[in-house]
Amino acid sequence: MSNARAVSSDRRSQVHTEVRAPVEVVVSRIITFVFAVIEVFIGIRFVLMLFGANAEAGFVKLIYSVSGVFMAPFIAIFDTQKAGGAVFEWSALVAIAVYALVAWGLVALIRAVNPRQQSETVERVESEDDSVAQQ
Repeated sequence: MSNARAVSSDRRSQVHTEVRAPVEVVVSRIITFVFAVIEVFIGIRFVLMLFGANAEAGFVKLIYSVSGVFMAPFIAIFDTQKAGGAVFEWSALVAIAVYALVAWGLVALIRAVNPRQQSETVERVESEDDSVAQQ
């Protein structure tokens, strides 16, 4: 009898779906995050000064040194008001407001330049053709 060849074919395919945020949205999120962190440091500084925290404590030193960099342009705007050990720092409130406005302005500028807000969905189909020759 002659050699008979049996061929079986196995086809497999997978669909990979990715949702990609536009670059503008990612940059806007990063800007919002960075400015939010700055505002949190200044807000903690404000609260620590308001309650008269010990400036020699490690955590308080850390907060004062980090927030001091961002407070530098605002420090001389208003005099600080002291009552007992508490200090009401008006310039910290101004700094928080200004940084919030700058962040909002940058995000609004990004949206104005490129208003694409929707994520794009990318589908990729992978297929394998397995042909097995059997005798």
